[in-house]
Amino acid sequence: MSLDAASGLLSGPTVDLIKAAILGIVEGFTEFLPVSSTGHLLLMEKFIGWDDDAFGKSFVILIQLGAILALLTIYFGRIWSLATNMFTRWEATRFVIGILLAFLPAAVIGALAGSYIKAYLFDVRVVCITLILGGFVLLIVDRMNLKPRHHEATEFSLPMYFGIGVCQCLAMIPGVSRSGSTIVAAMLFGADRRAAAEFSFWLAMPTMVGAFAYEAYKSRADLTTDHVTAIAVGFIFAFIFGIIAVKALLRYVQRHTFALFAWWRILLGTAGIFAMYLV
Repeated sequence: MSLDAASGLLSGPTVDLIKAAILGIVEGFTEFLPVSSTGHLLLMEKFIGWDDDAFGKSFVILIQLGAILALLTIYFGRIWSLATNMFTRWEATRFVIGILLAFLPAAVIGALAGSYIKAYLFDVRVVCITLILGGFVLLIVDRMNLKPRHHEATEFSLPMYFGIGVCQCLAMIPGVSRSGSTIVAAMLFGADRRAAAEFSFWLAMPTMVGAFAYEAYKSRADLTTDHVTAIAVGFIFAFIFGIIAVKALLRYVQRHTFALFAWWRILLGTAGIFAMYLV
């Protein structure tokens, strides 16, 4: 069965909420893994038939707030400590500056090219290709004989924070993965796996909140009551499964490489191409 044929099987308001729940689960599970949550959501939207209007593309971005609130919940104590010390302790101030430096490139490019990216790159073919290419990049980096010099995300140098932020801009191409580009860049700059993964969480906070606010503002006139309800459902499931994913990833990277995620990307991208052209 082709993706387009499968997409026509389900329709109706109630089923739309079921679709929103499924997409929320996918978002929560994949947002903080180096597998591209946006890529997974676009493929899933294509499969279940929610890719035929502008709302489908906006939905992918809007439900990210559920995942980011999951992260804020887990990191609340550390965020509070950072906020209360940022004006009295240089270490805290320096880390906040580092996060802002890392966030800046994506903010600038998103503001200048966001509409173009959404119009031309939110495409299943692009997703499949970048999933595969990103998988091979992860495999290559995992097999490099890297010598980590940084074991805490709060102790990177300021130029390193900015360099990671520049690399994160690649993730504006669906399928590249925001967390994946951040993790790979941090590891190449000298971070160990856990520190790289943790900084990807810290950088996700301003990046995803900014993307949500920008998309919500742009789409405010087009959102109906049904849209808001669907977003709320997706948000709830993204929140719940985001908490699970963050805790699981931090435990996983302490003992394993990123090869599992790399091969998953390659297999999913290949399956997507197969489904589009051969089924």
